[in-house]
Amino acid sequence: MSSIGLTKVSKFFNSIPARAYLLTAIIIFAISGSVIHKLTDIGAANLINGRNPISFCNILFAGNICALAFLIFVYHQQWNTAALKQISRKDWISLSIVAILEGALAPTLIFTALSLTMVNNIIIIGRIEPPLTLALSVWLLRERVNKWVVGGAIVSFAGVILTILLLQNSGDNMVKMARVIHVGKGELMTAGWAICIAISTIISKSKLRQIPLGIFTIFRTAIGTTIFFVIVIQQYGAIHFIDIFSPLLWQWMLFYGAVVVVGGQLCFFTGLKKSTASEVSLASSFGPIAGILSSYLILGELPNIAQYIGGSIVMVGIILTQIGVFQQNTQTPILSQKIPAIENNMEVGFKGV
Repeated sequence: MSSIGLTKVSKFFNSIPARAYLLTAIIIFAISGSVIHKLTDIGAANLINGRNPISFCNILFAGNICALAFLIFVYHQQWNTAALKQISRKDWISLSIVAILEGALAPTLIFTALSLTMVNNIIIIGRIEPPLTLALSVWLLRERVNKWVVGGAIVSFAGVILTILLLQNSGDNMVKMARVIHVGKGELMTAGWAICIAISTIISKSKLRQIPLGIFTIFRTAIGTTIFFVIVIQQYGAIHFIDIFSPLLWQWMLFYGAVVVVGGQLCFFTGLKKSTASEVSLASSFGPIAGILSSYLILGELPNIAQYIGGSIVMVGIILTQIGVFQQNTQTPILSQKIPAIENNMEVGFKGV
């Protein structure tokens, strides 16, 4: 392609609003759970000596490798001596904790949850993460929020709890609401993921605001991938990754890596450069809707009555939160200003890897 053609293409992509990039990224991240589940189904239909070559562990490990390669390509220039010297020992410790929580433990929990429960359950129950983050921010960081944001968080949390109650007491058991609730392992794993993300968000906001995004994401992904690999090897042995070089796996990982890992991350980081905190928050609010629609279109999962009721309440909570964010934006100019990239990056939960 000639230089003139490249210039026109560059101008075209630069003319696309940041919100469009953000919304595209949110939609890609939202469908990632359904895509992952579909890939494992494809692997289950093409077993190798009784093993699924596209297992959740293989997807997570291969996906992280793709993500790491992409991040290094985009942000390798930030890993220079001058930038690294400015990071204190305490910052490296905080980075390591976040890497363990968000890069290793959280993905493991959410991938395990995907193997145990419906995608719709994960989407709805995963919404306890924003209220948890808000509560910790107010308690530990003394952040000030208005009543709309607080009300939205409470309503969303109530919607999640109601979903769990209805899931465990559906049909003939609806009259047994007063009995002890048994929460499935998938739901517990999702709640654990939300707790890990909430804690890592607070650490990032309080300790790592000034760390360059490239250093943060590359370190988190590299350490998280390494820890995940070591734990799996210790627990199951090297044979657990015996199919990691399967042509079938990498055939689909090229698609997954190109669309979810590279496409999603590229759109997200491009939008992040020109967006404010309120715009990121607004874009991320479309995630649950896109996730539920994708679970139906890709997996054929129809929401049940519990998911309809609980999900509707969660959406009301999200709307209330956005009203609060809009009010804070008009009353306090800080939300219309640029926020540290790491903080905006933490606004979105599961990104597919």
